[in-house]
Amino acid sequence: MASTSSTFSPADKPHVAVHALKLAYGENVILRDLTFDIRRNEVFVIMGGSGCGKSTLLRHLIGLQQPASGEIFFDGAIFSSADASERTALLRRFGVMYQSGALWTSLTLAENVALPLREYTPLPDKDIAMLARYKLALVGLSGYEDYYPSEISGGMVKRASLARAMALDPEVLFLDEPGAGLDPVTSRLLDDLILQLRDSLGATVVIVTHELASIFAVADRALFLDATTRTIGALGEPNELRDHSENPRVRSFLNRKASL
Repeated sequence: MASTSSTFSPADKPHVAVHALKLAYGENVILRDLTFDIRRNEVFVIMGGSGCGKSTLLRHLIGLQQPASGEIFFDGAIFSSADASERTALLRRFGVMYQSGALWTSLTLAENVALPLREYTPLPDKDIAMLARYKLALVGLSGYEDYYPSEISGGMVKRASLARAMALDPEVLFLDEPGAGLDPVTSRLLDDLILQLRDSLGATVVIVTHELASIFAVADRALFLDATTRTIGALGEPNELRDHSENPRVRSFLNRKASL
């Protein structure tokens, strides 16, 4: 593997790059030969049918699992094999929204958003409280700061989780099935919010989803993971892939074939 300085030039390096990645549990290979780039400030969707490895890939991208081989780069720096201090510094530049929301049920929404600020910044309590209110306001939850997760709807839980993911002003937001379990209207509102936040904050957004409405609504580019070949089936703009992909499984998936 070439060094990061020889792999990318400052002018063209992607925000996130994956090179020859192999994901496996012991001898069981989940995905292999993954090489792709995520461009700065784009909405990049990871899609595919059930069991194709979408969530496994996400866990590797955010550092929860280590690849069997290959490398993940963030802003030109090696992330997948970085030492502990380098890894921690890089992780500070990520924000993650988990599929279930993963809010602490014993904390209010404001306390949930404030948690990473208390953990990772030296800010005084009054500034943390102000920032928590501001992040909740960005996702349309002004006035709900003192509510607990059990007291709000599923869509509001997703938005609160998004606010927490943005607490440290991350460069890259990773969103795991943000529309899962939501009705179509609420899911579309969340899609619109994601685009607004990308545009206003200048963040790169990586979304794992199988929801076709969301894929076509938000994705600049989409990566299709092929469960049959266990590698990349296609990468490109969703409408182009739907209409012109040479991979029949990609066309079937994007044209809502029930078999996938």
